[in-house]
Amino acid sequence: MDDLEYAFSLADDADTRTMARYRAADLRVESKADLTPVTDADRAVEEALRQRISRERGEAVAGEEFGVEDADVRWWLDPIDGTKQFARGLPIWATLIALERAGEIVVGVVSAPALGHRWWAVSGGGAFLDGSPIRVSGVSRLEDAYVSTTSLRGFPRFAELANRVAVARTYTDFWQYVLVAEGRIESACDTVMNDWDIHAPRLIVEEAGGRFTIDERLYLATNGLLHDTIRESLLPA
Repeated sequence: MDDLEYAFSLADDADTRTMARYRAADLRVESKADLTPVTDADRAVEEALRQRISRERGEAVAGEEFGVEDADVRWWLDPIDGTKQFARGLPIWATLIALERAGEIVVGVVSAPALGHRWWAVSGGGAFLDGSPIRVSGVSRLEDAYVSTTSLRGFPRFAELANRVAVARTYTDFWQYVLVAEGRIESACDTVMNDWDIHAPRLIVEEAGGRFTIDERLYLATNGLLHDTIRESLLPA
């Protein structure tokens, strides 16, 4: 089984487990040390995938719930990106899976079973949604752009940008990044992200022809044509 096929099999496993707990009356939700929520599904999915990878591939894992292993080959896991939505019974959440080889992300999968969609990319092989190729938009004027951020809290520069574009919204978490890759919106940004949040969506955006840059307190994905303009608008003064 090649790397992408194996990533799909991990995503299938995760989808089965997450959907079994989605909107469950007995779902357990706790707060972590950083005050972000975690559910029994987050932990169970990551633990199950870690065990599979160790048993079947003997490769390292870096995940949100159980720590980061250092190795030349390792799998990055976010068992549920969008735990707040998952815990409230909203459908915008996904399992993020990425494979790193010698410091390069070579496979990325975003699987959102409650939405009924899966996005993926292989380095040098393009980006796909449910088997169909996807591409970022060709919008080149800021006043025509649709832009998004996960949260407006503590992000005054985004509010300023919102006054200059066609539409400004909060398409949360992974969703805003795959929307950039699909060409539905032109920009997605966050002020705080972790490596397990970034790797799969970033590869998908870049393989769809977009750009993704990381600055201090600015994680930005765009269609490329508007990247420098939007980045300048959002960077701290």
